[in-house]
Amino acid sequence: MKNSIPRYTFYKNKYGSELLVDVVELKYVKKFLALSSVHTLTYYDITFVTEGEGMFSIDNQTCEAVSRDVFFSRPGEIRNWDTHRIVNGYALIFEDEFLSSLFKDSLFVQHLSFFKSGKTSSKLQLSDELYMRILQILYNIKAEIDSYKQNDVHVLRALLYEVLMLLNRAYQKADIGGESTSKETNNIHINKFIKLVDAHLKEQHSVQYYADKLCITPNYLNEIVTSIMGLSAKQYIQNKVMDESKRLLAYTDSSISDIAFELHFSTVSYFIRCFRQHTGETPLLYRKTHKP
Repeated sequence: MKNSIPRYTFYKNKYGSELLVDVVELKYVKKFLALSSVHTLTYYDITFVTEGEGMFSIDNQTCEAVSRDVFFSRPGEIRNWDTHRIVNGYALIFEDEFLSSLFKDSLFVQHLSFFKSGKTSSKLQLSDELYMRILQILYNIKAEIDSYKQNDVHVLRALLYEVLMLLNRAYQKADIGGESTSKETNNIHINKFIKLVDAHLKEQHSVQYYADKLCITPNYLNEIVTSIMGLSAKQYIQNKVMDESKRLLAYTDSSISDIAFELHFSTVSYFIRCFRQHTGETPLLYRKTHKP
């Protein structure tokens, strides 16, 4: 892949012994993004904007960020934010295993409303009261880290858990995920379907493939996806494939033919036709208007 996107991993031994949670100021993060603000992370990130306003993009969602905005990103998502106009804030970062080792539910983090594969928004605006409350917890996390002793992580886990629960409640209250969010958690097939599509969308575009993986019929898969998401399984798969093609067009210099090949389209012309039907413009025009 040409012009590969910078990928940042968690600095596990920053404080001596291994620690999988941290709070960092955005003005500190900026120096790592001096050459390119486009990047991806291998860990979870919750960014709180405290000063300034500017563009903040996660995958194909771009928003105007202002004070009290919170942005949620999962490992592997492409991030891009205006490091000049967003003056400062905090990034609460952590690895999945920091919490999953504590709970019986190994997918605890993935089940949070703002970290789900099917989330519809990566942004949340906090009320003044909640904003101040969470900022205080972030200060407490930082103070606990500054006095961190090896393997003494219980208070840190509790503080991180409190932040996640407060944000999860606010996210659900804002109804960002829509009606399908609560339904989705109650259907194990939908959760597995979303994860399978995320993992195999580049190679597999057929409903039959995913139905076979779930040990159900294609008709039943279509039925439950339509009832919960409001679109067919085929449409959902196509939307995810088109989202990936947009990422590749905007954030890499790969040729149109290379992208069509990577996404397993039978021909380049078929890829261009599908992309135009989905977006209303050609891949080349999309690249010209959306490339950072």
